[in-house]
Amino acid sequence: MAKTQVILVRPVSGLGGESDQVEVAAGYARNYLIPEGIAIPVTEANRRQLEVLKARKVARESRELNAANELAASLSKLLLTLKVRTGEDGRLFGSVTAANISTELKQQFDVDVDRRKIHLDQPIKVLGDHRVELRLHGEITAELKVKVESINQVSVEPEEAPKAKAQATR
Repeated sequence: MAKTQVILVRPVSGLGGESDQVEVAAGYARNYLIPEGIAIPVTEANRRQLEVLKARKVARESRELNAANELAASLSKLLLTLKVRTGEDGRLFGSVTAANISTELKQQFDVDVDRRKIHLDQPIKVLGDHRVELRLHGEITAELKVKVESINQVSVEPEEAPKAKAQATR
């Protein structure tokens, strides 16, 4: 099969990132990559454009890293409060997942964090305070404090109520 060299203008999954020079099948380049504006053929003029693309990529990655640092600093100071339905004994119906946390962050603090960046060792199934790891960038992680509260009134178990009354009357 005939191969040709192209310069990627945008990242392509399984092929390479922006400004990478890759070798692909001639038909793939001619029929898909070049017409869609995903890649450009390798020529001397395009090699100069490649240098501009690399500089733009470095600048974008630097901005993303700075934004992730700022977000990590601000998120580590926040306390996210989640209100969930519970049974009479205080157990949750279901669990708190990364999607729930992402939605509540958006509603309460107007912070948009993708659910895939929120890492839970296991879903949260009990009331109380929890710490959740956020992997915001390849090398930047933050810890978010999450407080899970019940919407319902958690009542004292029926067995403990008579004992408490008996002790109170003594």
